[in-house]
Amino acid sequence: MIPRQEEGLRPFPERWPLASKFVLSACAAAVAELATFPLDLTKTRLQIQGEAALRHLGDNTGEALPYRGMIRTAAGIVQEEGLVKLWQGATPAVYRHVVYSGVRILTYEQLRGTVLRRADDNSFPLWKSIVGGMVAGAIGQFFASPTDLVKVQMQMEGRRRLEGKPPRIRSVHHAFMMILSEGGVRGLWAGWVPNVQRAALVNLGDLTTYDSTKHFLLLNTRLQDGVLCHSISSLCSGLIAAILGTPADVIKTRIMNQPRDKQGRGLLYKSSIDCLIQAIRGEGFMSLYKGFVPTWMRMAPWSLVFWLTYEQIRRIAGVSSF
Repeated sequence: MIPRQEEGLRPFPERWPLASKFVLSACAAAVAELATFPLDLTKTRLQIQGEAALRHLGDNTGEALPYRGMIRTAAGIVQEEGLVKLWQGATPAVYRHVVYSGVRILTYEQLRGTVLRRADDNSFPLWKSIVGGMVAGAIGQFFASPTDLVKVQMQMEGRRRLEGKPPRIRSVHHAFMMILSEGGVRGLWAGWVPNVQRAALVNLGDLTTYDSTKHFLLLNTRLQDGVLCHSISSLCSGLIAAILGTPADVIKTRIMNQPRDKQGRGLLYKSSIDCLIQAIRGEGFMSLYKGFVPTWMRMAPWSLVFWLTYEQIRRIAGVSSF
């Protein structure tokens, strides 16, 4: 048999290892995103409530809406807007995670395997895992930032209607076109700096914690490379990711949701630092942890669903464990 025929008979993961890992991680991320999206919507609504900077524009909507906890906010969305609205913005969110998770997982594995390299005993030092996780998260989020911007704006449409404001966005395509018309291509990356900062911190919690916890358990306990080990590792990663990423997530959400002038410049905040200062001055330090509970309650099951799904479909596809 000639070499080309032999190549064609080889499984797809062996012929295209990088592409197969990207596709598998994207599939796992889509499943996890759809399963936990209502918590993401609830978290976003909580982060916007009581925004002090809106007072400078004479907008009192932040004061008019009561502070409601996670459960009351979710129940309010269902009562006031309908059950289906819990998934408003899910389409760009799935698009975002296809890009984000595919790039971050692929980047991390490449860094771990070629640039940073494992030790001879197959261990991966914590400092290398930290560097790899933060770099992979930042790169993945940079590429996915436009879809994240659309997701945040679509999630806030229900609230705009309740406030009597005209709809701003009709669909994913319309959102992209509106952003391009207002701010050009650069407008698609509005808020990318806090977005990338958040992703670096989240992946310090997610990728680094999952990888380090999993291999610590495999090297120091009797646990096998299976569901129990993956579950413990993913739950740890979700908690650490929520603690590290929530403040940057609040800043990112506010910058992306702020009104803009005809040149696409934000009317509330000059930069992520300015947003941080205004939030702390106007609402206190703990405003940076608005939406922490739904963030944590989303990240924990998100990590669980993602890593269990990802590890299993890797096994089914004949790809080595993460």
